[in-house]
Amino acid sequence: MRVNGELRDLAADVTTSDTVEPVTIDSPDGLNILRHSAAHVLAQAVQRLNPEATLGIGPPIVDGFYYDFDPAQPFTPEDLKAISSEMQKIVKQGQRFVRRVVTEEQARAELAGEPYKLELIGLKGGADQGKENEGVEVGGAELTIYDNVDPKTGEVQWKDLCRGPHLPSTRLIGNGWALTRAAGAYWRGSEKNPMLQRIYGTAWPTKDELREYQTRLEEAAKRDHRKLGVELDLFSFPEEIGSGLSVWHPKGSIIRGEMEQHARKRHIEGGYTYVYTPHISKDELFLRSNHLVTYREGMFPPIRMDEVLDDDGHVVKQGQDYYLKPMNCPMHILIYKERARSYRELPMRLAENGTVYRNELSGALHGLTRVRGFTQDDSHLFVTSEQLESEATRVLEFVISMLRDFGLEDFELELSMRDDEKSKWIGSDEFWDYSTNALRNVARASGLKLTEIPGEAAFYGPKIDLKTRDALGRTWQLSTVQVDPNLPERFDLEYTGADGEKHRPIMIHRALFGSIERFFAILLEHYAGAFPVWLSPVQVVGIPVAEQYGEYLDGIVAELRTRGVRAEVDHSDDRMPKKIRTHTKAKVPLQLIAGEEDRSSGAVSFRFRDGTQLNGVPVPEAIERIARAIETREQVNTAWER
Repeated sequence: MRVNGELRDLAADVTTSDTVEPVTIDSPDGLNILRHSAAHVLAQAVQRLNPEATLGIGPPIVDGFYYDFDPAQPFTPEDLKAISSEMQKIVKQGQRFVRRVVTEEQARAELAGEPYKLELIGLKGGADQGKENEGVEVGGAELTIYDNVDPKTGEVQWKDLCRGPHLPSTRLIGNGWALTRAAGAYWRGSEKNPMLQRIYGTAWPTKDELREYQTRLEEAAKRDHRKLGVELDLFSFPEEIGSGLSVWHPKGSIIRGEMEQHARKRHIEGGYTYVYTPHISKDELFLRSNHLVTYREGMFPPIRMDEVLDDDGHVVKQGQDYYLKPMNCPMHILIYKERARSYRELPMRLAENGTVYRNELSGALHGLTRVRGFTQDDSHLFVTSEQLESEATRVLEFVISMLRDFGLEDFELELSMRDDEKSKWIGSDEFWDYSTNALRNVARASGLKLTEIPGEAAFYGPKIDLKTRDALGRTWQLSTVQVDPNLPERFDLEYTGADGEKHRPIMIHRALFGSIERFFAILLEHYAGAFPVWLSPVQVVGIPVAEQYGEYLDGIVAELRTRGVRAEVDHSDDRMPKKIRTHTKAKVPLQLIAGEEDRSSGAVSFRFRDGTQLNGVPVPEAIERIARAIETREQVNTAWER
């Protein structure tokens, strides 16, 4: 239940003056509590079977949970089976989750054999800002331990340092859960710390929901962009280059190029100007922007340049540290600052496909969605305070329109706002009020579902995040509209107003795709590799029924190429059925088949990705249909109607 807005166990005491709201197991809060409780059962089962394994943390995560352990040996698939069986016994036993408030001394005494828990106790008070979900353990106002109690004897079966809340009983976990895999994970996400063993699981209110989730996972595995990237020859990560650094193959480059060119065309139509900036900069730039203070761990180590040594190895001229840029915004600011600006030049909209570099942990890298070098479709807008709401509206409308061009339709918004802890934020109350209200008005005017999240804003300003669902129902965060008065202040940006006085502009950070690599991966999985015709590397392939019809198809393909269509004829020695299978597997959207009847009548037959056909289409009509499908960004998987 929620008591006065705070999540509490059902066993908590309440009074008649409290506001109490129920939390159902199928709500977001309820699912987190279910999964957190399942994580405790997992840890109890592991320590029953492997008493020397010490405990890390076990939070709920999207669609599941995990728990970190430090065992003598890594977990095997056979271990997971045994742990699952032990968990089932604990679930059926119906152990009660009982909360106890303890002092730091008591907690240290009770958990003396758990070194990682002792470290977390030392974090008390600041855990909510931790990197690895430490808040599930010690994030509250007081230290608490949860005992798992035998319902018949009242004996404590197991205990864990935990903030809670939990289900009343393990029996409520039911049978809608499963362990999924084990993996290595650094303690608290740092390579400087010990490598632990992490067991992942999932939990749902019912067995049917578990099965639905497992079916989605199976489909997601088929659509995994890393797998499709290899099968369709789109991109790779050569070991010789380094982890998290991709190369794009010809077919992948065609898709990426179409994405970038379409976005560039739309941006220019929308009043944006493209700029180019270098990949590295002196350290002074990132010190002034504060990235080297607040984001140093996410940046690559410095490159020492221009240092001069004498013959004895002594420094006679000090060198200069350069850094690979983690973000494009400081360089865009320098473009603005290059000369005096007038209010007549605002809003100024700068755009760049700028490659940036992040020092991601090797264990966090994941295909194209988490890399060390990636290209942001970055835009930075410099506006007056009076222009903020209208320009944010324009940005959001532009973003949604662009994403729809790529076939995404299901959106919702999150507004990250300041909370009441004023010491966490900079800027005046007036700024926060009008900027938050401006973004709220923009979000509401869009007609999309809006969730407001107090306390999640950047320290300098509110933001809107746009989320989308793909074909599997998965939610992805894509575009962000971030209000920023901080960097204009740090760089002393100005413009001359209509009153002749100097004023400070507001900056809007806006990434549409987020990163081109990540957006490409999302689209690849969304379409399962079967891209719309306009994005497909090969849009049309001609397949002659026999060798003598190849020349006829060459003429048609030549005409298609004059219309900008990516088309080719398969003149290989393979038989026609094998050619059809080969190009269907390659996800080519349109196959043109020609035999004697087609040639004699000046026609062609279409074969589509689902195996359907449309026969006897006159060549001029076929060419126009193909051109129209590309122009309208149509997704063609099945036969057109005549």
